[in-house]
Amino acid sequence: MLIAERRRRILDHVRLRGYASFRDLAEVVGISESTVRRDLRALAAEGLLTTTRGGAGRSGSTDLSPEPRDRPEPIATTGGPADGDDPVAAAREAIAARAAALVEPGSAVLLGPGRSTHRMAARLTGVEQLTVVTNSVPVTTALLGAEQVELVMVGGTLRRSINAFVGPLTESSLQGLRGSQVFLSGEGVTVERGLTTPNVFAAATDAALVAAAQRVVVLADHTKIGRDTMCQTVPTARMDVLVTDAAADPLVLDALTAAGVRVLVADPA
Repeated sequence: MLIAERRRRILDHVRLRGYASFRDLAEVVGISESTVRRDLRALAAEGLLTTTRGGAGRSGSTDLSPEPRDRPEPIATTGGPADGDDPVAAAREAIAARAAALVEPGSAVLLGPGRSTHRMAARLTGVEQLTVVTNSVPVTTALLGAEQVELVMVGGTLRRSINAFVGPLTESSLQGLRGSQVFLSGEGVTVERGLTTPNVFAAATDAALVAAAQRVVVLADHTKIGRDTMCQTVPTARMDVLVTDAAADPLVLDALTAAGVRVLVADPA
């Protein structure tokens, strides 16, 4: 990879998330942490970002913590997920409700990590004879008290940034399983590449979840529609349903519909 391309990826990742650690950048770009540090020093010297003790943030930003959408979902032991500082909380709730309505009693479904799937899980507690397979800690916690839901959690390496298990152990645990639907979220949805995420380990685990399902349902609020990130999780041809909100770019939604994706628009109102 050329130096310019490598540094462009680093800069794009930092600008997208607001903050990124040395380790995250090394994983996303596929380079060593020492190379990350050298590139960050060069980018900081040009005023393109701000370096910190453990990573880098946007240039001129006084808050070098991750943006709200990238922080791990708070784990609530009772009730639904907390809104906290989520700027699209209402949209996520509407999307979660619309997606939960697709789940039928007596079925087996798979849920990936994310704020939208966490909110969706909180709405599945009353579904009878349901089996839920997940690698998400918050999804598991949301369903702990639902005795009528058969809960299967697949283990592996805990990735704390998304509160989910990823990696080869998680992927091998999913082999041989089969569900009617998988519900996934990510960081971007485009007609060219489908659902994408910036992390290679999360992408590989999401691909294993997809392989275990007959139908793929993507949950993505309007901030993710039209955005493209590094790792493809679900190609457009494999996406059956997209659940989004009314603020999503209509041109992108029309293109996805033309590509054969069923688009469901949830209204927060």
